[in-house]
This record gives sequence, structure tokens and C-alpha cells, in this order.
Amino acid sequence: MARPQRLAMMQEIARRRGSSAVLLYVTGDRENLSTRIAPDVVQVIYRHMEKIGTRPTLDLFLYTRGGDVLTPWRLVNLFREYTSHFSVLVPFRAYSAGTLLCLGADEIVMGKMGELGPIDPSVINPFNPQDPASPSARLPVNIEDVYSYMALIAEKMGIYSEEATARAFLLLAEKIHPLALGNVHRNWLLIRSLANKMLGLRREKLPAEKVRNIVDALTEKLYAHNHMIARREAAEDIGLPVVYADNDLEKLMWNLYQDIAEELQMTKAFNPSEVLRGNRTEFEVASGLVESEYGADYFIFSGVVEKKNYPESGQINVNISKQEWCSVIV
Repeated sequence: MARPQRLAMMQEIARRRGSSAVLLYVTGDRENLSTRIAPDVVQVIYRHMEKIGTRPTLDLFLYTRGGDVLTPWRLVNLFREYTSHFSVLVPFRAYSAGTLLCLGADEIVMGKMGELGPIDPSVINPFNPQDPASPSARLPVNIEDVYSYMALIAEKMGIYSEEATARAFLLLAEKIHPLALGNVHRNWLLIRSLANKMLGLRREKLPAEKVRNIVDALTEKLYAHNHMIARREAAEDIGLPVVYADNDLEKLMWNLYQDIAEELQMTKAFNPSEVLRGNRTEFEVASGLVESEYGADYFIFSGVVEKKNYPESGQINVNISKQEWCSVIV
């Protein structure tokens, strides 16, 4: 779909919502060339917000599988500089850091396919266990996996069995460096603090008990990091400020998401052999988008696909030389 048609859909969403502006932010999850929420998007969004200006209401159309947990805090504070009523539209996925971003919104508008997720991150630092498949890499340690392990010991051995708890911790420390475990705990405290602060940015403050229940649900009580939270669970079980999109709005949101997914080829894995022409081919692939009525910025992977000098091996090398946001339309 051409940009004018996509802008018309964004304007129709704004009209139906009674919103002053719609800003679109999508991190592409195309296999082999995916993007995540990251600090480099803050300046990109700032440029758009400067052109949009101060508005009574602002809707952020969001699709993401997550990313850096500190960036949502900076983004929501930025949005609050330009509007007193901030909403997030979730046509499909807004996982992990995306869910954290949603906590700072006055409304979370979800369609039938809308999904949020737990906000317990996986932590990687130099003290994490080595990846057996790649000695230079480190395995991520999920915060809730560590706490669930200790909770299991307490539940099965008895919460007052200090000896059993100590043995369990020593066994864990043999597998995971104590400094890595300390880093896990520090990040657990960080994510809970961020969730509390994000909820505190809302125009309508929530009761302290409700805030605590939301944070507990998203950091402790869900079964797995890949647990998907549909809108009914988000609203009724967790207590988030969810608004159900009506049928017309949902259709608009879904069609807009599908158009972007098709343009960024999000359902098709990046296959170097399909790009290669001859022995060496340069490529540019878009895998992220920030768009408003004033322009569009794409996150571009640039690089070279090369066939090895030994044809019988059939090996193809991919060298990504640049990853950056590019303004395509001013």
C-alpha cells in the first residue's frame, strides 16, 4: 500500500478515536533481520513529535516483541511533554518492553488479536554461563526462572528449611556465577521500579494496591515469559486500563498492521541465497518503522551477501556493514 493510503488509514483511526494525532512505531520481527525497542529510536520519535507539536491527545500505534527496558521510560516521558492524554493502540503484539511502555498510557486500546506479555527480562552479562554452541557467547538468565527455582525449593522442602534453601542456592551458584545471580536480582528490582514509575505517569492515578497487583502479575504471577496476555485477561484479571476497540476501529488497526507487516516482509525469513546475484550482492532491508503525517523513518540493515570462493561448499556469507534509522520521506 502506498504511503497516502496508509496515512488515510491513520487519519481515519484518529477520527474514530477523537485523537489529535497518531504516531506509528513498529519493530520488525523478520527472522534473521529483526529489530527491538532500543535507545536509538528516541531521537527519531523526538523529531516526529517536534513536527506534531503539542496536542490534547496522542495515540501511539505499537507493534513489538520487546527490547531495552529503559527506553520505554524515556519514550513515555517524551510523549508526556507533548500531550496530557496518551494512549497506545495494540493491534497484535506488544511484548515485554512493549508492555512496559503500555503501562505509562492512559488507555491501552486492544483489538481481538491484541497481546501483551510479562515484563520479566532475561539478563545477559559477562558472568553468565557460556553458550555450549558458541563459546564466545553467553546464555541469558531469566529473572523469573531463578526465583521460581528458589520458590520450588521452599514449597517442596518447607519454607523454614534453611538448610535445604542453602543447599539449593549453592547448587544454583555452581551453575550460574554469584555475580550473575546478583545481576538478576538487581534487574528484578529495576523492572519492578520501572513498572511502578510508568504507572505513576498516568493522568488518572491508580490506587496503590491496584498498582502493586499489576506489577506483581506482570513480574511474578504469570507462568512463563512467553505467556501471551489477551485483552480480557489484561483488563479483568490484571486490572490494566484496557479499552476494547470496536469492530470498525479493530478492522482499521488490523489492516494497518498487515500493510506494514507486508512491506517489511515480517512473515518471510531473510534468505541470503534469494538476495545473491552472481558472487556478490549489496543489499538494504528495512526492518522497523516510525511514521506520522509528517514523514517516515525506516530502520535499515545494509550489507553484502557473498558466495565463498569454493563453489562446491555452497557457503554464503552475510556481512552487515550498517544498521541505522533513515528518513525516507521528509
